[in-house]
Amino acid sequence: MAKSKNLDVSHLTDLQKHVTMEGGTERAFDNKYWNNHEDGIYVDVITGKPLFSSKDKYESGTGWPSFTKPIDGNSLDEKVDNKHGMRRVEIKSSSSDAHLGHVFDDGPADKGGKRFCMNSAALQFVAKEDLTKKGYGKYLTLFGEKAPKYDKAYLAGGCFWGMEKLFSKLSGVKNVVNGYSGGTFQDPSYEVITTGITGHAETIEITFDPEEISYEKLLKFFFQIHDPTTLNRQKNDVGSHYRSAVFYINNIQNYTAKKIIRKANDSGVFDSKVVTSTEEFDTFYKAEEYHQDYLKRNPYGYSCHSIRSEWKF
Repeated sequence: MAKSKNLDVSHLTDLQKHVTMEGGTERAFDNKYWNNHEDGIYVDVITGKPLFSSKDKYESGTGWPSFTKPIDGNSLDEKVDNKHGMRRVEIKSSSSDAHLGHVFDDGPADKGGKRFCMNSAALQFVAKEDLTKKGYGKYLTLFGEKAPKYDKAYLAGGCFWGMEKLFSKLSGVKNVVNGYSGGTFQDPSYEVITTGITGHAETIEITFDPEEISYEKLLKFFFQIHDPTTLNRQKNDVGSHYRSAVFYINNIQNYTAKKIIRKANDSGVFDSKVVTSTEEFDTFYKAEEYHQDYLKRNPYGYSCHSIRSEWKF
């Protein structure tokens, strides 16, 4: 059984739950990745933690995706498995405790002799061309390419003027842009999104250096400067475009956001339940120029954000 940790598994299919949480095995030659030859990485289907690279994948003839080694040995845990009348070594993901498969000693001798025989249902493949967009840009170095230095975060917490001003002052944040995410219309204008018909939220795009500030610290600051307990509202600003939301670009961000939300609720810091939504990121539309650096140009302009006393959760 996967770790309790209140991990979100709502996105998993029945087969994925059976494999990862009940130690099941999918059918050979009838799974998603056994014959996949694209360049990219394979991540934990629950947490998004990178596990294997296509550079280490090989044709084992078993009908399951097989690898000679993980990207990082610390991402896997080994456990003796004596089920079915044989002794095997089970492989689990260290980030979720999900069952992945088994490791055997019949792999290519020139590659270390190991065969990490995994279930496709426990993995999610991220193609090389999508690594940067999905927040895995640093793994481009596995394919001889230069990794981008900065990552992105997309957060909505009421009027973006105040959010932009406060996040811009954080060490490690390189740029903040005001815009719109989470809706259905293409290239919406401010006048249209304020009607609520597009579904967009006023959102900031944060470019940050993960070597200086972590995504988790960004989220903790996010909860420190707005009220995540008011639905579609921040103080006097009312409407769905003022909702509190985290737009995650990969499962790691989704997992981190839900962990922070759970801790915030458990901490007793807020009088009411946190209503911040976690929504898969799709598109960010930059807002009109007069919205950019608004409070820098108008230092006495309206803002519904302030930094509350720092607290731990």
